[in-house]
Amino acid sequence: MSRLHVKYRLFLFAAVVLAVSSVYSQAAQADDPLPSWNDVSSKKSIVEFVETVTTKGGPYFVPPAERIAVFDNDGTLWSEQPMYFQLFFVMDRVKAMAAEHPEWKQKQPFKAVLEGDIEAVMAGGKHALLELAMATHAGNTTEEFSQIVKDWLATARHPKTGRPYTEMVYQPMLELLAYLRANGFKTYITSGGGIEFMRPWTEKVYGIPPEQVIGSSIKTKFELRDGTPVLVRLPELNFLDDKAGKPVAINQHIGRRPIAAFGNSDGDLQMLQWTAAGQGLRFCLYVHHTDAEREWAYDRNSDIGKLDKGLDQAHKRGWTV
Repeated sequence: MSRLHVKYRLFLFAAVVLAVSSVYSQAAQADDPLPSWNDVSSKKSIVEFVETVTTKGGPYFVPPAERIAVFDNDGTLWSEQPMYFQLFFVMDRVKAMAAEHPEWKQKQPFKAVLEGDIEAVMAGGKHALLELAMATHAGNTTEEFSQIVKDWLATARHPKTGRPYTEMVYQPMLELLAYLRANGFKTYITSGGGIEFMRPWTEKVYGIPPEQVIGSSIKTKFELRDGTPVLVRLPELNFLDDKAGKPVAINQHIGRRPIAAFGNSDGDLQMLQWTAAGQGLRFCLYVHHTDAEREWAYDRNSDIGKLDKGLDQAHKRGWTV
């Protein structure tokens, strides 16, 4: 047999092996819709819940229109350490706008931001953070602000990993979103973060379109600018989508009580409580950050993403953690 024939047969054999391997790999993925999840009780409980509510004729079958799942964003879908990513955006905006506001060099909390004194910024509490947000998030149209967010995300990098913030997402949660949607669920974000801050990128990153994003908001007003209708963002808080505000916002935006809710902090507790209180089978899950080696470990004593009362309630009510 010539060397050419030998090489050709080896090539065919390799091609067959690759094809078979690909088929087995696809089959394995089909058998395991959550490959990044460890084979522990949390993964099993998710799969059992989805299979139960999607089994026609079963006692807990839920029609597709009622398969609503809500997710917190910070600390649940993407990281929130060492501080909320939108706060990094706020501080970068202060620096970018500083030339137009020379008074900020002597005025707190802007002075602290310009000097890089994060501790002083955080020491100012919610009032200081709200003042920073109003100054950096208002005065432009909704379209202009959306572009500002996109431009920032294209260049900004996480201070520890050096990666774009949109890459600081949790692969297991991306798989969960896809798994739920493949089984007829409609997935929503319900976050304390700014609704207009999230909407420009959530569809690309999570597969969640802007109309399925719920968050905190500032007021807007309609104007005609050079004959063009626009919505202008005002420096006034409209709604804070946190804690007890989350179920209120879900009811206002969706009009249905979710059958599944996912969060990671005490700020999500009321959302999980309201979800669990509905009729029929319900599923509530807390993401508990315990892996200090691969990301961050934090819960009861954290200033960011504190999980204390929620953790107690999860154990008491039998929610998945």
